[in-house]
Amino acid sequence: MFKHELGRKGRDIITGLEGIIVGRAEHIFGCNTYGIAPQVLKDGKRIDTEWLDEGRIEIIGNGINAADVRVEVPGCDYRDHP
Repeated sequence: MFKHELGRKGRDIITGLEGIIVGRAEHIFGCNTYGIAPQVLKDGKRIDTEWLDEGRIEIIGNGINAADVRVEVPGCDYRDHP
């Protein structure tokens, strides 16, 4: 069972990284991780999604509604998957 919803804005309590939760993964050894995509650019380029343990994330805002970014024919950008 996942603690955090997709689309929420979260912060890593260790590094301070902030962004939108764009993915979740459940691991066979019992932990859940979340992909946080920063909402800032570095040198005009996006910053890679960071995958963090559930306990490191605090929710700091509503973020976006996950339904607003869904499309009829799903496609994924797999560059940042764990």
